[in-house]
Amino acid sequence: MEIDPYIAVLTGFGALILLVAWLPMLLKEMPLSLPIVCVGIGYLLFRFGSAGEEPHPLRYPELTERMTELVVIVSLAGCGLKLDRLLGWGRWQLTWRLLGVAMPLCILALAFLGWTLMGLGLAAAVLLGASLAPTDPVLAADVQVGPPGSGEEDEVRFSLTSEAGLNDGLAFPFVNLAVALALHVGMAEEAAPGAWLGHWAAVDVAWKIAAGTVVGWTVGRVLAYLTFHLPNRARLSRTGDGFLALALTFLSYGLTEMAHGYGFLAVFLAALAFRRSERDDRYHEKLHGFAEEAERLLMMVILVLFGGAVAEGLLDPLTWEAAAAGLLFIFLVRPAAVWLGFLGSGRPASETLTIGFFGIRGLGSFYYVAYALNHAPWPVEVGAQIWAAVGFVALVSIVLHGTTVTPVMRRLDEGRKRAGISSPPPAA
Repeated sequence: MEIDPYIAVLTGFGALILLVAWLPMLLKEMPLSLPIVCVGIGYLLFRFGSAGEEPHPLRYPELTERMTELVVIVSLAGCGLKLDRLLGWGRWQLTWRLLGVAMPLCILALAFLGWTLMGLGLAAAVLLGASLAPTDPVLAADVQVGPPGSGEEDEVRFSLTSEAGLNDGLAFPFVNLAVALALHVGMAEEAAPGAWLGHWAAVDVAWKIAAGTVVGWTVGRVLAYLTFHLPNRARLSRTGDGFLALALTFLSYGLTEMAHGYGFLAVFLAALAFRRSERDDRYHEKLHGFAEEAERLLMMVILVLFGGAVAEGLLDPLTWEAAAAGLLFIFLVRPAAVWLGFLGSGRPASETLTIGFFGIRGLGSFYYVAYALNHAPWPVEVGAQIWAAVGFVALVSIVLHGTTVTPVMRRLDEGRKRAGISSPPPAA
């Protein structure tokens, strides 16, 4: 008896939604994470049970870009909506160190490893660095702060959450630099400054960051006014609907992209701006909860497909040099970059080591690779090599960080309790 593919998809989607609700409770105290289970399900499903099209990102480049884009922007909105701490130079000093020191060092080191160890051209090496340098907002839920107003905002969780919220947007100029190098210089040639470099600095760095900042913050403040400050009968908070979280996400992203700015940056800043209004209102919890559920569902779909891509040969082009570069980045480059960025900060070594270790890589990196490969004429073998390297790092990160996050964070919390250290107040 032949099963209708549509019915099979509906059944599978229903099972996936069930797992979205069920698995987090079952895995809470286990050395496993939801992403590990999703990748495993996808691998087994496509390795032994699928007779359809292989879910390889090079086969579906546009779909890969759009699906990863969607889950990242929803995740960025969730990050911003749950941060209690007000934006400020002193209050966010560790975040600025991660963005201004650690991330550029990671990009440079990864590009160097890609160029020297993996033999990539300059453009491909820059793309590798720009794609893997940002921490992932989607897969890092277990090391992020708790829901709005929960008080779960110690320096480690806050730094990792705020870093993940901002570095996706701030890594984009370097992704565009890789695209510009591929378009104007060629991946095997030495780049020489030219007219395109000035355009990159003026547009891809200055304008796009400024547009993302202004549009995102404005959208967040306007929606906050409509939600909390209109007369009682008209204010949006009376609806009680969590859908407003998606409105905030899509409006800020869409309007910023229309203005040719960085939508990732805008979404996070819009959520931060919204969170500033009526900070004790329970509606913030409603919005964050809705965004978190939508993010989790999208994440599971993509990770199942990622597991299928691994089963269908995503890592086949991986060389030992690429694997070595990936492991060097996870275990040496990222921790060392964070340590250098935190020099003089006065933070305990345990916090520095934890933040450096939990630089989780994942779906944000997938988006950057898909975006860059879709916007420049890359040779097929180069695209396959970059996907293999990024997929390998993401897979190692999912397994390594997924199995260690529960015991490490529990031990860190116990140490803070013994030392009598509490989380700072929301405005601190």
